[in-house]
Amino acid sequence: MTTERVNPPELSPPIGFSHAVVATGERIVFLAGQTALDADGKIVGESLPEQFTRALTNLLAALTAAGGAASDLARVTVYVTDVAAYREQAGELGAIWRELAGRDYPAMAVVGIVRLWDEQALVEMDGFAVLDREPGQ
Repeated sequence: MTTERVNPPELSPPIGFSHAVVATGERIVFLAGQTALDADGKIVGESLPEQFTRALTNLLAALTAAGGAASDLARVTVYVTDVAAYREQAGELGAIWRELAGRDYPAMAVVGIVRLWDEQALVEMDGFAVLDREPGQ
């Protein structure tokens, strides 16, 4: 995939996201919402950072299985049950993102919601990626 991350100077400086991502490739991978579910279907982690780590790990696992990598992410939406907690812990969450997904930030949004499908879930992520290769290449 070729990407151009667009961050116009007339917009506020992006921290941990890109304002726009222009992606060119052959395949689009749509990623379902991922929470902190383990392989047994149970939410793991009590804190937002713990659940954020697991949800992002799950999202990246789905992307990897589809033949992509974190750098192929074009758009991610983060749904949280407590936006204030997300803002308070943004530095730690950003460090987790950089450790797991790197610094090629997709276009992102954080959306506050009342609750998620699993009542214990604090965060969910979905998105899409653009790949320039077929699986196995």
